[in-house]
Amino acid sequence: MSKSKLFTGQRARLVPALAAALAVSAVLPGVALGATAEDKTQFSVTAGSLSFSPSPAMPTLSSVTLKGEAQTTHTTMTNYGVADATGSGAGWNVTVAGQSGTGKSAVFAQYCPTATCGSDSEGYVTGGATLPANSLTLNSTGASFAAQNGSTGTAPELKCSTACNVDSATAVKIASAAEKAGMGTFATTGWPGTSLALTTPSTLKTLSNGEVYRVNLLWTLSTGP
Repeated sequence: MSKSKLFTGQRARLVPALAAALAVSAVLPGVALGATAEDKTQFSVTAGSLSFSPSPAMPTLSSVTLKGEAQTTHTTMTNYGVADATGSGAGWNVTVAGQSGTGKSAVFAQYCPTATCGSDSEGYVTGGATLPANSLTLNSTGASFAAQNGSTGTAPELKCSTACNVDSATAVKIASAAEKAGMGTFATTGWPGTSLALTTPSTLKTLSNGEVYRVNLLWTLSTGP
């Protein structure tokens, strides 16, 4: 038998065998290279609170030295912050007003800070000296809110680029966060030395026995711009 006939015979036998192998492989699953597993996870969110962080705290104002004329005395406002952990994006605002009621005064009034001051006892002096409302103003020019603790997004705004009255019987808005702004924690920074201005008249009375002029202020943080 010639070599060509032998090769032809072998090929004839291989073709059906190869076809059969391909047919089997077509119905068998492919070789697995690994494994898959479907999975899922999720988390819930619990709302926190809207709070001061830290709370506003007025500094002790500079001493006034009488000069026989009306004066304006300046002091630097202290920093305060707001933590909005509500997750609502509703915005918030801060107001301040003079606070009245028992043991309080909405305007600067004569006050005894110790157990006794001469013949006066501790507290506001009945019929004592007072200053008019709106003697103290806050100016936020140069100050701003800075993000704290990794907070991101739109910062709140200070509202007193034109001086706001502080010792007012009516609440005055001094800061505001628009909707979807101010989320997280933001604190004020950059208050200039002229941010607080106390205006006193030429008729300002001196006080004896350690007495001072004092006012009670109420700072309120509310939801909404």
